[in-house]
Amino acid sequence: MPVYNVYPKRRAFFESFRVNTILIFLTLIAFIFFSLLILIKAVSLDYIAIKPANILQGKYLWTFLTSMFMHAGFFHLFVNMLSLFFIGSLAERIIGSKRYLWLYLISGLIAGLSFVLLSLVFTADYNTFAVGASGALFGVVGMLILITPNLPVYVMFIPIPIKLKYAGPGLLAVLWLISLAGNIPIGNTAHLGGLLVGLVYGIYLRTKYKRKTAYISKYFS
Repeated sequence: MPVYNVYPKRRAFFESFRVNTILIFLTLIAFIFFSLLILIKAVSLDYIAIKPANILQGKYLWTFLTSMFMHAGFFHLFVNMLSLFFIGSLAERIIGSKRYLWLYLISGLIAGLSFVLLSLVFTADYNTFAVGASGALFGVVGMLILITPNLPVYVMFIPIPIKLKYAGPGLLAVLWLISLAGNIPIGNTAHLGGLLVGLVYGIYLRTKYKRKTAYISKYFS
């Protein structure tokens, strides 16, 4: 596992570019492309966003992937990509490009699955759409909570740095409260699913790479 280092010169071409930068670029392009398709009515939102009613009927299963690259608006996109720029770049340098890509994608996919399955528990409305990279982003955060728990980060434009081990769960709780209080459709169950994936992966890394993860944790304290 890389330890915040410079990659060897002979590393595969795949790793010569930062995966996080590519993910951000692809998300921006996908948002514009999908938005145009919806605007000209070439497709409906059902073809892009996750909707439990569709998935439970075995329809539009590809939306588990496409929903990760679509957002509800420019502000939603900006907040997620700004967060991903900082958090994702650090995570990629720590665990390497391939591991980071798999963590991001699997977290996003499990987040979507969590949104669908937990809709059976928390709501009777299966027609709510879910889009955004938040589930994947929470997966990255979950991993970093275990690897760099004392890393100071800024959350939701609060001018005081908060240790990541408090900021990650705290942000999840705040978003859930905002959703409940204002009846705002935030994909909290998707965030939870992504976070759990990241935590599990963080436990795996700490178990397999005890010395390296201990060094990283100390370095970022």
